[in-house]
Amino acid sequence: MIGVSSTLFCTERIEDTLAKVAKEFGHWEIISEGEHYLPHVMRRLEAAAPSYKVKFSIHAPISDVNIAAVSERMREAATLEIIASMEQAIQLNAKTITFHPGLRSMVIPGLEARTIENAKRSVRTIDRLMNEFGITAAIENMPSFRFMIGSKAKELAEIIDGTNIGVCFDIGHAHTVNQIDEMIDTFGDRIKNIHIHDNTGLNDDHMTIGEGSIDFNKVLKRLSGYKGNYIIESRTLESAVTSRDLLKGMLR
Repeated sequence: MIGVSSTLFCTERIEDTLAKVAKEFGHWEIISEGEHYLPHVMRRLEAAAPSYKVKFSIHAPISDVNIAAVSERMREAATLEIIASMEQAIQLNAKTITFHPGLRSMVIPGLEARTIENAKRSVRTIDRLMNEFGITAAIENMPSFRFMIGSKAKELAEIIDGTNIGVCFDIGHAHTVNQIDEMIDTFGDRIKNIHIHDNTGLNDDHMTIGEGSIDFNKVLKRLSGYKGNYIIESRTLESAVTSRDLLKGMLR
């Protein structure tokens, strides 16, 4: 199914966003941030949802959440946020949550190995509870931001090695680090969610499909066996609708 997600939705009342999304899409990946932070709005969302034919998945909180944190208190708190997102997914009958692999230290050099090890510890906890809850948790590859870990397939594979954690393959992110083919080659059937948006390869611009330089026909051909959701991450709902119409033609 083709769905939609946008950080800009998070400034609106969740009931208002749901009504807008439902006019164009049958699936919404809710980013649990801002006015859509699920622990604060779950009751309102559950009350509004039966009026619409929309299925949900969840993007766990991003701001202030670092499962690779050097501080043990911060690492544990971040991991608890991901676990809370899995519990919220169960409430919404959502099958998938997506989460980020974390950040390396912005000020202290030489902590890279410790950062990766801490991310691996957090992922093992998420993996254990994911299996107990019976849902899919998918770790997302990151764009070319200096302090983000998990932008390269090799590093992301190391973080999730030995677990059943899925992968959210963000095509736009991979393009910024020239890793599209590497991500598909490395993770294959382990890809459980796909984020789709365009860019020129320089920045994580979240353009409408066709505005950047990604060869989506080529990428989608390589993903022909994929059966999960395609989540359009857009700057606006209008952009998402345009991308959806183009994507539908490519998937035929």
